[in-house]
Amino acid sequence: MNTLIRAVRPWGQALSDVLITDGKITGVEPHASARAVPGNTAVVEGRGRLLVPSFSDVHVHLDSTRIGLPFREHTGGPGVWTMMMNDRQNWRNAEVPLQERVNNTLGRMIARGTTRVRSYAQIDVDCRLERFDAVMAAKEQFKGQADVDIIAFPQAGLLLEDGTVPLMDQALKAGANVMGGIDPCSLDRDPARHLDIVFGLAEKYQVPIDIHLHEPGELGVFSTDLVIERTRALGMQGKVTMSHAYQLGSVSEATTRRLIEEFAELDISMASVAPGAAGVAGQLPIPLLAEAGVRMGLGEDGQRDYWSPYGNTDMLDRTWQLAFTHGFRKDELIEHCLAIATVGGASILDPSATRLKGTAHRPGVEVGDTAELLLLDGETVASAVMDRGTDRTVIHRGKVVAEQLELV
Repeated sequence: MNTLIRAVRPWGQALSDVLITDGKITGVEPHASARAVPGNTAVVEGRGRLLVPSFSDVHVHLDSTRIGLPFREHTGGPGVWTMMMNDRQNWRNAEVPLQERVNNTLGRMIARGTTRVRSYAQIDVDCRLERFDAVMAAKEQFKGQADVDIIAFPQAGLLLEDGTVPLMDQALKAGANVMGGIDPCSLDRDPARHLDIVFGLAEKYQVPIDIHLHEPGELGVFSTDLVIERTRALGMQGKVTMSHAYQLGSVSEATTRRLIEEFAELDISMASVAPGAAGVAGQLPIPLLAEAGVRMGLGEDGQRDYWSPYGNTDMLDRTWQLAFTHGFRKDELIEHCLAIATVGGASILDPSATRLKGTAHRPGVEVGDTAELLLLDGETVASAVMDRGTDRTVIHRGKVVAEQLELV
């Protein structure tokens, strides 16, 4: 089955007709109203909308969501451990079962344009594999609408509670395809042992690594240098992502440039959630990361969960937040934020995928590209990020999986 998308503007350019065959873009031609439609071809009416790659959410916690449930007062306190304990005390008591919450959230993400996902699944001695199993079930439920990677994530650390490491091993054996780590110094307080476990399990199961890093300033740089050291020594180039890493650019200009150079050399990628307030001030600068060729993606983090009241399953909103928190006003930089949220994240999920080459590069809608696409209303790409319209058609592997759904 072929698909013809008629009268769309790829990345806001000239009105075009786009042909998809076997999940790949096989033709992009100037729009012709009288164009003959080949047999066995489904037609999608673009109506002059923008055509951009679909979103890749590479940092989301599907297992902690309260999307769709009554709004509740935030009860968390400062610090990772305090917030984690707040979640532990509350996540079982939600108004609907966990599986329903996870499925509802993933379904809403797809309806808004996300077809590629990397989700954390919390694993600890309290929930054991219950939350992991729920994310695995959602992955299966929506396998025809989105691709989902699952991070075995030790939210409570690897060393603080006996029995965590064997549970991580079980999750990787059961299908988790990314090994997670978190704050090697400030949480587990034994960075060498923590990272030995993370890299050891990743090597055992031949999976990539995602390190959750909230540590500030010099401490965050110290942990990152240990990650860099192991990545180089173990030949893990292209297989490590630093998530959050709010403060890596806060130490000195020389440290910022060194880290960016080493990330580029070792192909270490970065995942941001577009933090506000103090978080944005210390981040590594997006233009410098792009110039160096460092892969960068975007995610929504926890969504209306026991950690935060923010998040609404819409990566277009999060794209706006990324541009806003960085103070971007030029169209090129605003559009680059959308590129990060789409093909940038896709290159984290698949290091062999097309990578962004600077802030002006706009791949993902050309002949040969995988047909993971979003039709979106807007005058320009930058205006679409500002206005965040709801007239959307979502395409996964060349097939429409959501269209003009009511965004609630």
